[in-house]
Amino acid sequence: SSGINAEWPLRPGLLGSSYLILRSFLPVSFKYYLSILTAIKMQLLQVLLLCSLIVLSSAKYDPAKCEVCITFLTKFRATLDSLESGSSDTTVIEKELRKACKTTQPKDERFCWYLGATETSATGMVQQVTKPMSFHKPVEKICGDLYKMDAQICDLKYEKQIDLKTVNIKKLKVKDLKKILEQNGQDCKGCTEKSEYVKKVEAIAQAQGRTEL
Repeated sequence: SSGINAEWPLRPGLLGSSYLILRSFLPVSFKYYLSILTAIKMQLLQVLLLCSLIVLSSAKYDPAKCEVCITFLTKFRATLDSLESGSSDTTVIEKELRKACKTTQPKDERFCWYLGATETSATGMVQQVTKPMSFHKPVEKICGDLYKMDAQICDLKYEKQIDLKTVNIKKLKVKDLKKILEQNGQDCKGCTEKSEYVKKVEAIAQAQGRTEL
């Protein structure tokens, strides 16, 4: 039958050649059943792979573990609410979203990249934000919908922030001062001295309510 004459898929290398030589000495019936077992094995592997994909895709959404999405969209919602008009216009919302995505905060920028709201984005889920934003859908639910489309969105986490209300800013290292500026969407272009970074960070601390420096 066609099953008996079916050739085993060729396998590269010495192991594959040795296998073919060994197989040529086996009884036809044994080779036939061996082919059947191999076919069953391949089907089982496909089933296992499919099950794994289903499990991964059905992982439960947890708002507490989706901090970048929720934090960014909460701030963005506040921006929309401050507009005199157009907060329900998807065209205006998309324009404001792309403007908000021009940020130096790396995690926010990455989130925007996933959405398709940056110039280098390869994907496009902007409408999954602008449309529900137009009828004031809760941010947590918007992020839940985005999670179903791309779970990586909830893998984004902010780095632990330094408490500017208590820390001695002058004793911080330059790399920490730069990180604080980055986390607050600022930079210090042209700064060459530590004192210049300190001054910028102190301004942020004062804006956040610190009175003594």
